[in-house]
This record gives sequence, structure tokens and C-alpha cells, in this order.
Amino acid sequence: MTVSDMDRSVEFFTQVLSFEKVSDVEVSGRDYEQLQGVFGLRMRVVRLRLGDEFIEPTEYLAPRGRPFPIDTQSNDRWFQHIAIIVSDMDQAYRWLRQHKVQHASTGPQRLPDWNKNAGGIQAFYFKDPDGHFLEILQFPPGKGDPKWQRSAGKLFLGIDHTAIVVKDTEESLKFYHDALGFKIAGESENYDTEQEHLNNVFGARLHITALRAPAGPGIEFLEYLSPRDGRPMPLDERSNDIMHWQTRVLTRDAEVSARSLLSRKSRFVSAGVVKLPEQTLGADREFLVRDPDGHVMAVVQR
Repeated sequence: MTVSDMDRSVEFFTQVLSFEKVSDVEVSGRDYEQLQGVFGLRMRVVRLRLGDEFIEPTEYLAPRGRPFPIDTQSNDRWFQHIAIIVSDMDQAYRWLRQHKVQHASTGPQRLPDWNKNAGGIQAFYFKDPDGHFLEILQFPPGKGDPKWQRSAGKLFLGIDHTAIVVKDTEESLKFYHDALGFKIAGESENYDTEQEHLNNVFGARLHITALRAPAGPGIEFLEYLSPRDGRPMPLDERSNDIMHWQTRVLTRDAEVSARSLLSRKSRFVSAGVVKLPEQTLGADREFLVRDPDGHVMAVVQR
């Protein structure tokens, strides 16, 4: 996730959300320019861990990108968040209020029991200092990965998934399921007052599809059946814009993955597969590619 002030972001994620700082590096040069599609870049990348999962806030020291659009709504198709699992929603919400986080939901919502796949889940949307959407989520017993029921006295446990707004689930499945190999883990149709107040979108009715790889956090599609007025990803969105996210996917062979995606006419951000120096960012070869809605996947070979 691209951030405007790294020190501020690290303080927020470590002090408020209990992430642990793992590494802090600066990179520049032609290889990274070709990877990110931004000429003349110099990036500071900090790796943060929560439980078994990681995020990498990235500050572009040069060139600076555009700020997060302040009028973003949860049904705009550039919307993305990470779902941070908590052991106690009431306690977590009080903690976030104490630290004066910006609400994106009215407040924590408990999804109704009539919803077989989502009933009993509690969730709340809020924002980080740059305006990125985040979610805290608590699974009831019997839902989610069993590891989320083992808190070991911790409040913030890890990242279950990243959620993205998509225009058409079937088109997105051609990219994520057919091309990248993700498996469908579950589906639900969510609506009613709880969903409206969670997403802060009046009349929200969503088709939600959960996808999983063999390991790591999942990817969740949010297709708004109503309202259908969410705006598309700007065609000129770039990696140094603060609205930018990249979801990292590991592959055994980046060249094979790239050829497969090129054959499907996927839009690349990178100038092909880029071999990176010294695995500074944990990759030997990597490329960035957009899904049908413009969300960026970083396909990595270690």
C-alpha cells in the first residue's frame, strides 16, 4: 500500500494495530522503475507483520503521487481493504475509538443469522492516516480459519483476506480462478441494514465470493448488485498514487505466469518480468499485472 508519510504509517500500524516492524529498506534504479512503471522512483519499503501475515507500506520519496480521493465510497471499484481479525470486537472498537481512528462504518455490525455463510460475523470499517480502508473482523465459533479462535491473549491476531470491489464476478473469476489458480472457498449474498451500515452505502446488496490459494490470506470479491453507481478505477492510476494497493501472489515460475496472463490480454504495469537485484524485497523475479477492474497483483518468484 502506498503511503505519504512512512513514519506516521509505521506508528499507526505498530502502536494502534499491534503490527511488528520486520525490515526497512530504500530502493531505486532502472529495475524498480520497470517493475512499478514509475520513472525516477526512490521507494522506502517497510515490512510489517501481524501474526503470520505481512503488509508493506511503501513511500515514494520520488516522485510523489496523488493523495487518496477524499470522496471515495465503499462501492467504488478502486476500493480495497485488508481484514484484520480480532479476538474481541467490543474491546477492539473501544481501542480504536481511544486512538481516534476515522470511521468508515457507522459502528461495528453483527451480520444477521439468516445469512448462512456470514451470520454472526462482526465487522467494522475504518481508515488509516492516508485514507486507506481497513476492517476489523471477528469470526464466531465454527466460521473462518480455526486459528482465529486461538487468541493467546492478543487482541489483533492477523490478516484473513483482502477485499476488492469488482464489477462482474464471472469476469474476475477468469483472472483469479482460471489464470492464477485461486479456488472458490465460499459465496454469500449480503444485504439489509447491517450491511448498509458496515459499508456505509445506502441500499447495499453484495454478491461476495471468497477465494483462497494453498496458503496465505484470501481474496474476497465484493460485487455490488445495488447500487451500481460505483466509479471505475482511474485509467491513469499509478503505483505512487496513495490509493494504490498491490496484492502479492507467489508463483513457481514468473515467466510461465506472465505468458499465460499475456495470452489472456491482461494489462501489465511492469515492462514484462523483471529480475530484481539481491532480493532486497524478497523476490528474484516479479511483475505487476491488473485484474479486469484495475486492481494490481504483484506476481513473485522467489
